[in-house]
Amino acid sequence: MRLRHPAGRLLHLSYCTNVHPAESLEGIVGQLDEYALPIRERLGSDVLGLGLWLAAPVAAALALDAEARKGFRRELDVRGLEVVTLNGFPYSSFQDPVVKQAVYHPDWTTPERLRYTLDLARVLADLLPDDAARGSVSTLPLAWRHPWDDARAATATRMLDLLATGLADIEARTGKVIQVAFEPEPGCVIETTAQAVALLSGVDTDRLGVCLDLAHLACAWEEPAEALRALKEAGIPVVKVQVSAALETDKPGALREYVEPRFLHQTRNPEGGAVDDLDEAFESGLPGPWRVHYHVPLHSRPSAPLTTTAPLLRAAIGELVGGPDAVCDHFDVETYTWGVLPPEQRPQTAGQLADGIAAELAFAHAELSKGMRA
Repeated sequence: MRLRHPAGRLLHLSYCTNVHPAESLEGIVGQLDEYALPIRERLGSDVLGLGLWLAAPVAAALALDAEARKGFRRELDVRGLEVVTLNGFPYSSFQDPVVKQAVYHPDWTTPERLRYTLDLARVLADLLPDDAARGSVSTLPLAWRHPWDDARAATATRMLDLLATGLADIEARTGKVIQVAFEPEPGCVIETTAQAVALLSGVDTDRLGVCLDLAHLACAWEEPAEALRALKEAGIPVVKVQVSAALETDKPGALREYVEPRFLHQTRNPEGGAVDDLDEAFESGLPGPWRVHYHVPLHSRPSAPLTTTAPLLRAAIGELVGGPDAVCDHFDVETYTWGVLPPEQRPQTAGQLADGIAAELAFAHAELSKGMRA
């Protein structure tokens, strides 16, 4: 989906396909027909944006095969689908029965992470619509916070230098600008805006910046205006925004039905209390209120006393698009947790999941439109 900012900038809105399990090219094309095409039809949109997730083996194969990339681009075009952004955070196996901390490996101290990210950039250069100003790839915020020391930090710095060089080479060969966005996340080396400023200062900001995930921002108990001001003052661009909402409550006991085995659900309170998973938060006796890293559908509200961080999402969108120009032009709805919601909230069919994602995109489109008019 596309929107035009009053200043003339084209904004791209997509949904992230890491909610789907396919990890082969054939499977990915199949899920375009099963999910993406019905979502586009439900929205009545000529074009539907995908925040495409490609597991590392698929990315590597496509990066080596120009004809395969052209063929995949044709599959997208005939379905009215476009890709300006890729989710390069999960390396593989993101919808396995248990993911937890495995999603942070390999990290930015390894050549595997560098190779995967450059593979994605090479693929994206051939998938970009002709009128897209640039492409973006989101990635993890360097690493999980343990273990982390000066030696690992120095290695990561070298990897980021090599990444910027590789992106410059892709631009020189293809004429396409691809930027990589590091996504602050609870529990990681970069969790907060202050950490992003401290650890990304000195990078090539023409190529590298941040991915602002609005659920993660909420779990850090940060205010959008202050976070964006700090990034602007540091000269660190917002390359991509993940439109997401976290769970919130002042009665933590109501969250017990959200404990599940697949993903980490880091839990935070406004006093700086921090626990790495929801079941551990119950065991720790962490005082409320809690915000929980559990991406929930944008358009719906859980039963009281639970709520979501949708008000922060709205405030952030206002800051991002409400000024004389948009701070960012890539917005990706990332609710990858549909399959682990409590059973009564969980889609039971592909059609129900398509309905839910379409409703989220309609919500996000409406909020972006209101933000631009404010």
